[in-house]
Amino acid sequence: MHARRKGKSGSRKPSVKSPEWVRYKPAEIVKLVEKMGSKGMQSAAIGRELRDVYGVPDVKALTGKKISSILKETKNYGELPEDLFNLLKRAVKIKKHLEVSKKDLHSNEGFRRAESKIKRLVKYYKDKKVLDKNWVYDIETAKILVE
Repeated sequence: MHARRKGKSGSRKPSVKSPEWVRYKPAEIVKLVEKMGSKGMQSAAIGRELRDVYGVPDVKALTGKKISSILKETKNYGELPEDLFNLLKRAVKIKKHLEVSKKDLHSNEGFRRAESKIKRLVKYYKDKKVLDKNWVYDIETAKILVE
């Protein structure tokens, strides 16, 4: 909605279901995900490290489960969905900047956009019953959650 693109798609995943050049078995990949999740890494960072360091192109193609579902099974996922948590981090960072430089209008617009995205995501997650109906977004509670 607020991007400069017109909905054009990005890169595509590899079409091969399970490449034969991967030297890790599905159980080993699940253990790696559990180990990284216990360190507090988010699923995007885990996928990036598995791709770059371990040479695993696609976790779901090899194990049959997404990284986030593996983290949820092992109770390492976190209390908030990752996209909402990342938006909260961004809003808190922009708000700290705005407290120092009050006349930065571009950052103020970015803060309003981030809050708008947060409110839409909260409404979506309340409808999907991921968040509690009483959960309310506030920048002060976001600072506590993020830090």
